[in-house]
Amino acid sequence: MTTHSTVPRGVNTDVTKTATDLTALRQSLERWIRIRLGTSTARISGLRMPSESGMSSISVLFTAEWDEGGAAQGADLVARLTPEASALPVFPGYDLERQAAVMRAVATHSSVPVPRVRWIELSPDILGQPFIVMDRVEGVVPTDNPPYVFGGWLQDATEAQRNVLQRTSVEALAGIHSIPDPGSLLPDLAPGSPHDALRRHVESERAYYEWTRNEGGLRIPLLDRGFEWLDDHWPRSPSASVLCWGDSRIGNIMYRDFRPAAVLDWEMATLAPRELDVAWFVFFHRMFQDMAQQFGRPGLPAFARRSDVVELYEACTGVVLRDLDFYLVYAAVRNGIIFSRIKQRSVHFGDTPAPEHPDEYILHHRMLGRLLDGDYDWEAL
Repeated sequence: MTTHSTVPRGVNTDVTKTATDLTALRQSLERWIRIRLGTSTARISGLRMPSESGMSSISVLFTAEWDEGGAAQGADLVARLTPEASALPVFPGYDLERQAAVMRAVATHSSVPVPRVRWIELSPDILGQPFIVMDRVEGVVPTDNPPYVFGGWLQDATEAQRNVLQRTSVEALAGIHSIPDPGSLLPDLAPGSPHDALRRHVESERAYYEWTRNEGGLRIPLLDRGFEWLDDHWPRSPSASVLCWGDSRIGNIMYRDFRPAAVLDWEMATLAPRELDVAWFVFFHRMFQDMAQQFGRPGLPAFARRSDVVELYEACTGVVLRDLDFYLVYAAVRNGIIFSRIKQRSVHFGDTPAPEHPDEYILHHRMLGRLLDGDYDWEAL
């Protein structure tokens, strides 16, 4: 099975994320593992940085082996490090303890599969950055770079297999949202009144945009216009808050046999209306699909369509989604901030030239412009 097809001309896949010395990292990690396990026999091997490692933080895979009571023990693990300050982090902060708390809550209070969290190290003295160690889960992930719509195992799959993946992914999303009383389980996610959750979330995103500007970024007219649109189209009565994954997309799911084996990347988890996650799920695939069509590729036009995802989700939960147009625009604005920051990093490290217009720092600037103009068709194939 192919991993991905030839990348179309004009698609840049170079992303500088770290200059980490893996040999030195292995030695430091091995010393730390020995202390954690309480044995000098611990060894680590096979340490590598996966090519599909995310853009917001650094992951390294390794195997730990040790003796315990005269018996050989071992575990395949992954360490997720917060980004180096010199690498122009995508986000202003990375709360590993909060991420671990969310993953443990999901594991305990739902059937949604998440990796087991083993240890958290908050000191930067060990590996240069704080990190979290989790059990490694085997499977495949739809790639972001290059986007899976350009080819690979998901495109090579049958329609029936993709339907299984779509349905079980939406079921996982519904499972996260069904966790009871998330405000009591995870009070740090959204302090204050649950009735203000959407407003608090939008204001946090506005502050994030300002942070990117203060960290060497630009004022981007399209994002300014997007926030104005959100203020003008605010829902009259937002849905009740649930535990939201925050980065709800298939690129953050490890699959086996086209079913979720592990739901990953919880750094954007929050308490907010469920539509926040559903819209992000729909938006992210459609953004990639638009990109495929822009480069003359068929992509996956029948996959993760708005109407199908909404129908699946409502059937799973018995809940009618509200104000989805608002949340889809909000998803495009939120992701616009993230992609503008990633583009700034690429320009900074010489991976790509600076765009001529600030709006072009947003990968999906054409899509966002059409959404704000009210002439974007979510059901067009």
